Amino acid sequence: MSHPFQDQLVKGLTQLGLSLSSSQQQKLLAYLDLLSKWNKVYNLTAVRDPGEMLTHHLLDSLAVIFPLRTHTQGKPVRLMDVGSGGGLPGVVIAVCCPEIEVVCVDAVAKKAAFIQQAAGTLGLPNLRGVHSRVESIGQEFDVITSRAFASLVDFTQWSRASLREGGVWMAMKAKHPVDELAQLPSDVSVFHVEQLEVPGLGAERCIIWMKPHVEDAS
Repeated sequence: MSHPFQDQLVKGLTQLGLSLSSSQQQKLLAYLDLLSKWNKVYNLTAVRDPGEMLTHHLLDSLAVIFPLRTHTQGKPVRLMDVGSGGGLPGVVIAVCCPEIEVVCVDAVAKKAAFIQQAAGTLGLPNLRGVHSRVESIGQEFDVITSRAFASLVDFTQWSRASLREGGVWMAMKAKHPVDELAQLPSDVSVFHVEQLEVPGLGAERCIIWMKPHVEDAS
């Protein structure tokens, strides 16, 4: 039996220029069901309506897949999703990019537990949920992402110790965060601001790509 949101998902994937196998599509829809079910008990997201979850969460997270793949060029990398909540965009990245090892970090135990549950239920060996504050992770990552988690200053400051040399920050934001960008310290360099179009969502979205700025010693 087909899923009630199957057609909408396929349409959204086409608009985003993404080609996913039917197995990956089924996993995304199963994740949507899981999120909806657990949300009733654990309050993982403020969005309650499954239809809204599709646009505001699933398609919103899927909008970063193409830019992320363009950056990694299909190489196996380690990615940390900070303040992941219900696993957005971490779980979506793990489904779409099996070559990426995804660690979703959240300071709330039940949210990290949900990620672990999702990894098992959806059969995602490249996904892990970790209950921790980002400052005390003690691992290094090639890409560190967050979605509406904190200000750019806090996000980069708190996760800096976990950024591997040559690594980047990929911050998902709503509209262009002019004030936050102005507050970034001189040792953080913004190398690209990428506008996103989310199918079915009439709202501004963008990715702020950043990397540490190393002063020239000469």
